[in-house]
Amino acid sequence: MSTVPTAVITGASSGIGAATARRLAAAGYRVVLTARRKDRIEALAAELTEAGHEAVPYALDVTDRAAVEALAASLDRYGPVRVLVNNAGGALGTEPVASADPADWRSMYEVNVLGVLHITQALLPALTASGDGTVVVLSSTAGLATYEGGGGYVAAKHGAHVIAETLRLELCGQPVRVIEIAPGMVKTEEFALTRYRGDQDKAAAVYAGVAEPLTADDVADTVTWAVTRPPHVNIDLLVVRPRAQASNYKVHRES
Repeated sequence: MSTVPTAVITGASSGIGAATARRLAAAGYRVVLTARRKDRIEALAAELTEAGHEAVPYALDVTDRAAVEALAASLDRYGPVRVLVNNAGGALGTEPVASADPADWRSMYEVNVLGVLHITQALLPALTASGDGTVVVLSSTAGLATYEGGGGYVAAKHGAHVIAETLRLELCGQPVRVIEIAPGMVKTEEFALTRYRGDQDKAAAVYAGVAEPLTADDVADTVTWAVTRPPHVNIDLLVVRPRAQASNYKVHRES
């Protein structure tokens, strides 16, 4: 069995997930790429393999408990599972609480909260058995403070934040670190577009006048830095924002 450590990344088909896979692969991990879009993760795995890295694509919906458990069972063939990056998530809609669609809230809760719960529970035995495991939760500054029109997403990301905080308490004394990375404004190809249901103009307006929002690679660099600290060092919570953003609602925009 290989001694190359394995890192499992959810939501690896694009954005922060794909960028994190590239960074962790370069740092010496075998990366297991999970996402619903099989074609995307297969293309990324081929890219990484061509570059000399070990990459395994695995089509997965993190809200499907049976599928998550099947993934966990399949990892036995590899070396130690050292890292889990809970990146799968997303926002849907900006309606106020008074008129929000409960189906949107349920969808966000399923992926941002229960998805994290499913795969963390499934992989925790292997992470613990490795003797040096790390659980990363990609939350958001939305998990730390609220804003108008963000009720459903904010509630879900608060849930992800609480999972990380509680798990860290419960695992105290075990060989598993729990790291939470909470990004602020990150410009990716899909996040805002999905939130605004494909409306290109509304998605673009989120970043209007902001010269340098964070990129997916900025966040991936942060994740990789936290993961590769010495085993006794735990980065409990790291908030990362662009310089132009002071809070969820205070952003410097150039005219």
